[in-house]
Amino acid sequence: MNDFDNGTIRGYEKEEKYNSEVTQQLMEHYSAILSLLGEDTEREGLIKTPERVAKAMQFLTHGYYLDPKEILNSAKFKEDYQQMVLVKDIELYSMCEHHMIPFYGKAHVAYIPNGYITGLSKVARVVEAYARRLQVQERLTVQIRDCIQETLKPLGVAVVIEASHMCMQMRGVQKQNSVTTTSAFTGAFLSNSKTREEFIHLIGLKLH
Repeated sequence: MNDFDNGTIRGYEKEEKYNSEVTQQLMEHYSAILSLLGEDTEREGLIKTPERVAKAMQFLTHGYYLDPKEILNSAKFKEDYQQMVLVKDIELYSMCEHHMIPFYGKAHVAYIPNGYITGLSKVARVVEAYARRLQVQERLTVQIRDCIQETLKPLGVAVVIEASHMCMQMRGVQKQNSVTTTSAFTGAFLSNSKTREEFIHLIGLKLH
């Protein structure tokens, strides 16, 4: 079991818990990386850097220790509603598995219930659970879709992610304004063009 926690706020003091063994091992590796890059790990500005980065990386990848299906099931309710439920503009921050450089943007997630709904915040938490891992945008989109489909068994699921990738902005082709859009659909969103068009219209996605 992992000891990492997102942390709690008590008064003005934020308490964060991390796996001490993992933190120590990561610190040693990051200290070695800094040395290999030509830095002096004993200078004032870098003394605490390996520890900070070790904790930051545990936070940025804490999705590995979350169960997205369990998140949905924790607030799964019977409800006779068969119209679209849409949660749009869900902020997401993830890390490209190819270069371990961030990509960030927003997810739009919709489903058509078939006897069960889930808490709206749980949809955003599913996005977070998968985003806080080393990812590619294509897989992230499909994972969110499949989790909702398999857990709630709705009449259809739609997921669109729009994201900017710093591996394209900071290095490589260095194109600052590029945005990558991915989509994944099931059920009514695949078979019914009007349903799919309604979703596209509601999220404000422009199709050329």
